[in-house]
Amino acid sequence: MRTIIFRTIAPYLTALMVLFSIFVLLRGHNEPGGGFIGGLIAASALAIFGIACGVASVRRAIVFHPMSVAGFGLFIGALAGTLSFFKDQAFMTSQWLIFHIFDAEIALSTPLIFDIGVYLVVVGAIGSIALALEEREVD
Repeated sequence: MRTIIFRTIAPYLTALMVLFSIFVLLRGHNEPGGGFIGGLIAASALAIFGIACGVASVRRAIVFHPMSVAGFGLFIGALAGTLSFFKDQAFMTSQWLIFHIFDAEIALSTPLIFDIGVYLVVVGAIGSIALALEEREVD
């Protein structure tokens, strides 16, 4: 299914889907969404781009191997849980860091870091599976 229309629109659709996945990731702890659903949307974007432009194009676009992305996400998720040990609290206890910049309050939290880790694990694992299936289909 590599029609000229699909190949033309796929990069724009992929960019829009990745942007939407980041939006879903960042709003996820207070509203529906989060790292898992955002990661599925981003992995779907990679799959669409791979179907339209080929697996080699996707591998060039993401720079790192998808399983390396998943491993880094797992490291980030575990790191978010261990930060609570420095305050003598239980593993995965939420920690907050609040910045005041130009009368705006910006709150960074370990649940957000954990969600980013989950996002990367899902993008890496599902992206790796999708790319492997697309490579196998071409043969």
